[in-house]
Amino acid sequence: MAKTKTKYYAYLVPGKNIAGVASNWKECEKIVKGTRGARYKGFDNKTDAAAWLSAGADYGPSKKSVKRKPAKLLPGIYFDAGTGRGEGVEISVTDEKGKNLLEHVMVDGEINKHGKHLIAKNVTNNYGELMACKFALKYAMKRRIKNIFGDSKLVVDYWSKGHIKNTVEQDTIDLAHDVAVLRSRFEEGGGVVGRISGDDNPADLGFHK
Repeated sequence: MAKTKTKYYAYLVPGKNIAGVASNWKECEKIVKGTRGARYKGFDNKTDAAAWLSAGADYGPSKKSVKRKPAKLLPGIYFDAGTGRGEGVEISVTDEKGKNLLEHVMVDGEINKHGKHLIAKNVTNNYGELMACKFALKYAMKRRIKNIFGDSKLVVDYWSKGHIKNTVEQDTIDLAHDVAVLRSRFEEGGGVVGRISGDDNPADLGFHK
């Protein structure tokens, strides 16, 4: 039978001058449980536990507090959709620098003051993502640009390829088939449609951040 490995727990109770290293969790728990501000951390050996205490029992920066480095974006066309302004689903198509591009593939009256397009009818955000992909493809083919990126897995990996369930609204199915035709032509010409994180998408409307 394998021997259970000993776990050491360093603990510190600020203001009470209580600090030490326990050789098991129960011993540590008696000291820190219910004590406001108590700090504790488990280690595989006593030396590391003592070193953590000597360094001030600092947990270090949390994942949330660490500033995320922005991704290096490839030149290309980026698309997104969102509902944050409360007026309906809005679509966005930009270049890698966030410059709006819809004005080059839609008529002036269809572009709002933000450089985006607000879909008039009541549709889902996924429909908006699909429509944004359609205009991204149109612009890319018009300007012979080879890279398109979106943050919707559903649209990039399925709907824009024509893979869509027949239980979805008919207008969405029709749009998916239209986009699939455009994507096929785009890819036959050497184009690539890929995914990017919403946190890095320059076309992101900022509604989910």
